[in-house]
Amino acid sequence: MQLSSKFRTALIAALALAGASTAAYADSGSISFAVYKAGWFIGGSGGEGTLIFHGKRYPLSIGGVSAGFVFGASKTYYRGTVSNIRSPYDVSGAYGAVGAGGAAVIGAQAIVLRNEKGAVLTLTGHQVGLQINVDLSGLAITVK
Repeated sequence: MQLSSKFRTALIAALALAGASTAAYADSGSISFAVYKAGWFIGGSGGEGTLIFHGKRYPLSIGGVSAGFVFGASKTYYRGTVSNIRSPYDVSGAYGAVGAGGAAVIGAQAIVLRNEKGAVLTLTGHQVGLQINVDLSGLAITVK
């Protein structure tokens, strides 16, 4: 059975719109959190923060590990956006990064992270403490 050219074009357009509409449902919010990090070659981190999604506040718990060259201790305050989420619970998950940085009293940070659900964190922050790192880091965020 052959389909007419107009019918095929309409079917392709409908399928394309259906695929685009699922991406259109993705939303965004704002996020802020503080992370304490300390280590000597292997490091650990923990903290807490807040996600604001559709005007509601959701408390966050942060934890992580890092390995590589890590020395010192610091506290980093992050603020930014989270995009490509459909619910606040899409923020929960594991985020990985390869990074380098340092702080001698105060330093700046900027990072973009993605989790397994597709949530994208675009963050800037400032770091307080004494720390030098060139490492592979993992960060887990949980919506409480």
